[in-house]
Amino acid sequence: MTRAAGRGGSPSAPRSADVAQLAGVSRKTVSRVLNNEPYVSADVRRRVIEAAEELGYRLNNAARALASGRTRSIGVVALGTAGYGTASLLVAIEKAVRDSGYALRVVNTLDGEPDDIAAAVDSLLEQGVDGIIVSEPVIEGEVSVRVDLPILFLGAPSAFGGPRAVTAGVGADLLARAATDHLLDLGHQTVHHLAGPLRWYAARDRVEGWRAALAARGRHQPPLLEGDWSADSGYQAGRKLAADPAVTAVFVSGDDMAIGLIHALTEAGRRVPHDVSVIGFDGNPVFAHVTPPLTTVRQPFDAAAREGIRLLVHAIEKPDTQIPPASDPPVELVLRASTAPPPSSPGATARSAPTAHQSNETP
Repeated sequence: MTRAAGRGGSPSAPRSADVAQLAGVSRKTVSRVLNNEPYVSADVRRRVIEAAEELGYRLNNAARALASGRTRSIGVVALGTAGYGTASLLVAIEKAVRDSGYALRVVNTLDGEPDDIAAAVDSLLEQGVDGIIVSEPVIEGEVSVRVDLPILFLGAPSAFGGPRAVTAGVGADLLARAATDHLLDLGHQTVHHLAGPLRWYAARDRVEGWRAALAARGRHQPPLLEGDWSADSGYQAGRKLAADPAVTAVFVSGDDMAIGLIHALTEAGRRVPHDVSVIGFDGNPVFAHVTPPLTTVRQPFDAAAREGIRLLVHAIEKPDTQIPPASDPPVELVLRASTAPPPSSPGATARSAPTAHQSNETP
């Protein structure tokens, strides 16, 4: 059988449909054989494996699955972006998976469309992975796929069904609350917030943490501003905030946006932190070297990935036992020079938020 030609006339990689056609069975049967499911006759199993071997269809994975029932691999569905947060989380996932003795297979999506996510999941299932991680910050609409393998939704709620679904977060709401508490502890009467795009789960979690901190102190909640994670969107929001003399403190949902916001404030003659304090979110080490060095909350990418993978591996290797609850990741406040007491209360001092570890960093 000749492989189908892809774009440009080059042979494309064989797919399960090609194996099914050559073996004279359905795609579902191919999936059942390669995932070592029961109730498949020996003759059908032999035909599928021979067809897979002839086509070069992931024979090694298929053989391992048939021999042991596992491929020792975990797949991840991730947004295809080079943004600091999403890229850092993917690096942390790769390390945690490797440390657990598994190989990682990555399928990137573009914008969280349900069809793209369903296709990514199908691709991973065809590769015979033992479990799937969904590290997708945006899922808009219903994803029409069901997975019979253990699934970890990392930093997002469950987006589709499965009998062994696990959720674990990066504690964005706790981090946002710590950031807001820091500014209130300095003596600011309220804190404005520049959010990320609200179609992202992470942006919504940070808004909830900001609102919870203000509500706990009985403070006024200013109107919400929305950016798109870029420094330019921070700059545009900063121009609006600079025009309001009542603004003395801003919690920004991402470090890049915070830098753009500080640029606009400085350009308008509002000094940071003397007139306006600004705290970011992520912990990108680059922003220890801007003027002023940016106070931020550091996302615990490594801790969140380790905890999530721990739960997923438990679900894979101990399928008959209850999955333990996820623990909250640590909260770390990185104190630099972009936050200070408001102009009206120069003697105010910062108090530590109860759940936050504080560290002082200088360039």
